[in-house]
Amino acid sequence: MSVSVDVHDLSIVFGSGPQAVRVLPGVSIAVQPGECFGLVGESGSGKSTVLRCISMLTDFWQGEIRIGGRFVREIPLGERCRTLQMVFQDPYGSLHPRQSVRTVLHEPLAIHKLDDREDRMRRAITDVGLPVSFLDRFPHQLSGGQRQRIAIARALILEPSLLLLDEPTSALDVSVQAEILNLLQRLRDERGFTYIMVTHDLAVVDHMCDRFAVMLLGEVAEVLPRDAIAGNQATHPYARELVGASLAYEGTRRAQG
Repeated sequence: MSVSVDVHDLSIVFGSGPQAVRVLPGVSIAVQPGECFGLVGESGSGKSTVLRCISMLTDFWQGEIRIGGRFVREIPLGERCRTLQMVFQDPYGSLHPRQSVRTVLHEPLAIHKLDDREDRMRRAITDVGLPVSFLDRFPHQLSGGQRQRIAIARALILEPSLLLLDEPTSALDVSVQAEILNLLQRLRDERGFTYIMVTHDLAVVDHMCDRFAVMLLGEVAEVLPRDAIAGNQATHPYARELVGASLAYEGTRRAQG
């Protein structure tokens, strides 16, 4: 079951006194159930910080965040973990090097006291296109793409409704990126997940997202439908520049290919 995500007037302050830095000065977005919503913009624009606030990995923000109509702060921790999961950018850093895949997948099942653990682990690893034998491998025995598939399997094993994707393909080779994106698209089609995806790549947005927000200096400059990319229908100057640069790059790459 997919859920809506509503963020209203989100802001956060890092530091205190004269050194305090206010970021995300009043971010508001609305994500529909079952939608894949993108967050794009230059490094430091606040994209990943929005995900960390939604997931409560960073919890000292101000404003309102609702998931499925409920204030995220009022959702008990266990239920929140069952409702939303996050896939991080670096598949090398998000898995413990001394834990087998079986341990990685078993831990959330044990914490949440779920039964049929072996069946759940087998189903999760096959859902991401890996053989069951990989349960007994360690991260150093896996490629980057395989590690990211395990990270996705870990996120799926609690059967969440919302996946927060923090540049899940940026550390991977181009061919592997396509495999992971196709995997995420297939899982969304099959299960109706709601996705919020942070990316620098508008080609990824064009492939995956229904709508996307262009962020600049912690603010949402403009929210656009995916169809706005092809003809650069953005109206905000920065959004037009960003989309235009992406289109020019893709055109050059195709000409050279």
